Amino acid sequence: MKIKNKNRLGKLRFNFVLFLLMLALLIVGCVFVYSASFYSSALIYGDKFFFLKKQVLGIIVGFVGFFFFTFFDYKKLEKLRWVFLVASVILLILVFVPGIGMTNYGATRWINLKVTTLQPSEIAKFAFIVFSSSYLSKSAEKVKSFKGILPVLIVGALFCLLIIIEPNMSITICMALLVGVMMMFGGARLKHFLMLAVPAVLLGVVLIISAPYRLKRLVAFIDPFASSKNEGFQLVQSLLAVSLGGMFGSGIFNSRQKYLFLPFAESDFIFSIIAEEIGFVGSLFVITLFVLLFLVIMKVAKNADSKFGFLLAAGVGAIIIIQVMLNISVVTGLVPPTGLPLPFISAGSTSIMIFMSMLGVVQNVHRQSYKFY
Repeated sequence: MKIKNKNRLGKLRFNFVLFLLMLALLIVGCVFVYSASFYSSALIYGDKFFFLKKQVLGIIVGFVGFFFFTFFDYKKLEKLRWVFLVASVILLILVFVPGIGMTNYGATRWINLKVTTLQPSEIAKFAFIVFSSSYLSKSAEKVKSFKGILPVLIVGALFCLLIIIEPNMSITICMALLVGVMMMFGGARLKHFLMLAVPAVLLGVVLIISAPYRLKRLVAFIDPFASSKNEGFQLVQSLLAVSLGGMFGSGIFNSRQKYLFLPFAESDFIFSIIAEEIGFVGSLFVITLFVLLFLVIMKVAKNADSKFGFLLAAGVGAIIIIQVMLNISVVTGLVPPTGLPLPFISAGSTSIMIFMSMLGVVQNVHRQSYKFY
């Protein structure tokens, strides 16, 4: 096949499996955001569709991002890596500027845009994937030395620092894991991971001890029923929702925990409502959608026409599966409680827009792979 035919083919190709899986998750998200929030929305905002409207708006903008990046040559992102990096750092700093940053529940994580809010930490994940993909794709030999992986570590550490002081422990953990995964994909040696493991664990201990609320969460995680009316309340209510769901659930819109028993039912703990309303079988279906999406993304990465494309797609797949695993582990009591949205499903416009845009990048990598599968 001639090169010009390949270029024409690349313009026509579209990964419908990737698109349909994304669409299925977005539909699941809309259904359960409404189900989890209609009572609290009506009570607090006087509009039972309040969170659903924000979700739909985020999805509409997300589709713009998805199709833009689908037809935007992903190789041009390499030239924009510093733009993404600097913009992300500036946005992360702006959350601390009075009148610009917005604080909720003791955390300053959002920029107030008047009509909506923006969460810079979500953008930072995408910026880091672009930067690290660019650096690692050009530094195959350098990353075999500790000095060679320092640029990735420094940028990752900077993002983690700016995010943890918001404070946002959950996204910090995601970012730290993403740093490790990107270095692994980029060819870093095992001994470097072992060298970093000890200080990372020590730093985690220091962060927990230095913040009393984190220590209380850890204690509540160990035995949530011992403090079921205080620190363990949210986890107990989440576990109750999951247990009430049983095998097939109580039925869509029939959750009891959403009636102000479970905090953040429409966002960080939406999987609890999913488990309660459609049970183990329905929850397994949702998890299967995520697993299939991850496998499709990794197949796109495997068939990428450049190492940069491979790392971009693999990085997107990694952050999605990292966040899914952490979110579900939190709501089922496998790891200490921490606020983290479930990709494509939890209420949160910034998260929706960024994840959809990232899938647009994966779609573009697919379009330029020129391989049938």
